[in-house]
Amino acid sequence: MTSPVHPGPDVGSPIQRIASRQPPRRGPRSSAQSQAPPAGARVYPPERWLLRRMLARLGHPAIRVALWDGHEITTSDQAPVATVRIRDRRTLLRLIVNPEVQFGDAYTDGRIEVEGDLLELLQAVFRAMWPTITATGSLRGRLLYWLGRLHSNTIGRSRRNVHHHYDIQGDFYRLWLDEQLLYTCAYFPDPAMTIEEAQRAKMDHVCRKLRLREGQTVVEAGCGWGALAVHMAQHYGATVRACNLSHEQILFARQRAKAEGLSSRVEFVEDDYRNLSGRFDVFVSVGMLEHVGPKHYRALGEVIHRCLKPDGRGLIHSIGRNQPARCDAWIQRRVFPGAYPPTLRQMMDVLEPRGFSVLDVENLRLHYAETLKHWLARFRTREHDVARMFDDRFVRMWRLYLTGSISGFTTGTLQLFQILFARSGLNDIPWTRAGLYGVKE
Repeated sequence: MTSPVHPGPDVGSPIQRIASRQPPRRGPRSSAQSQAPPAGARVYPPERWLLRRMLARLGHPAIRVALWDGHEITTSDQAPVATVRIRDRRTLLRLIVNPEVQFGDAYTDGRIEVEGDLLELLQAVFRAMWPTITATGSLRGRLLYWLGRLHSNTIGRSRRNVHHHYDIQGDFYRLWLDEQLLYTCAYFPDPAMTIEEAQRAKMDHVCRKLRLREGQTVVEAGCGWGALAVHMAQHYGATVRACNLSHEQILFARQRAKAEGLSSRVEFVEDDYRNLSGRFDVFVSVGMLEHVGPKHYRALGEVIHRCLKPDGRGLIHSIGRNQPARCDAWIQRRVFPGAYPPTLRQMMDVLEPRGFSVLDVENLRLHYAETLKHWLARFRTREHDVARMFDDRFVRMWRLYLTGSISGFTTGTLQLFQILFARSGLNDIPWTRAGLYGVKE
């Protein structure tokens, strides 16, 4: 899940005063309370004021916040779509100080409960927040871009980040991904497709864009569990060299290539994209750019320039944004360290320095939302298995991550860009886009 950046509420010393205040031995019951709680459980007016201020800073989302003493607070003029129930004072004050991180942590720990549909709640928050973000203008966008460049995904840090997210013990991803373990956006030319069908359609869509032909050579940066590399060799007759930093994924991919009898045509290398060498007809990267970071876009462009033949072409597939914003702080800290979804303009920092020509740009935003809905549905049916493999906290963390990701794409705070490019001056390109959809040109 990646959500728009938003400033934390302007709080300060009132929180410290509230947290340290001793409750009175006796006090009047609040009219909002259905039952009188113990005196120590009372919610003080400054706390309610700070909560209202936080909701205002979030854009007045159409949600209700229910506190432990029975008070219910909403600042929207629309009917609430769901209720956030906060169990104690410490959780409330932490949430006020840092809602971006503390909501996720408190939900994971069970200190916050959501009554109603979690997806509708997150969508309401995302939609409310977005106008406040876009209204800040380009100055903030430029600042966020350069702050993003300060965070460097070195080879060592990239390896640790990949290990944190992808080398999760056991068969976790097998429980809810498709049978080929594709962990990137699927393609649904028919919305009724299964996730398996849509993932195969995605791989064919990529191969058609690249006009992949038998005997051509491909280099893939960031290959996951190897499905696309195997698909290109098996169904298009290509020879593929694919790299990845995840030890577990590379082992799986090698075993699969061997089982398919493709070991001589598909090579899986456990290494960083910066170390790629050789000359190839095609460069492809599906779902890796999010891990690269703006500081290293030019270096990636140099790798592409070094590896592509004079008549070479390539495709980059990445989660992105319409305006610069850092990755959600909770996602960075708990789930997906090192992630940064770029804007289209930022993606050009990969291609422009070496003069690559952009041939086609497609936004598959709603296809990713649909992909995530399939993943979440499968995950929900296997939550008991996930809890046995890890614990209930892990289940709640990933439920929130997948649901929040759906919200990002359905509300438009996240995009999914596919950019097709080639060497400048290459004229062996299609006249129309018909071939992308399987129509003979």
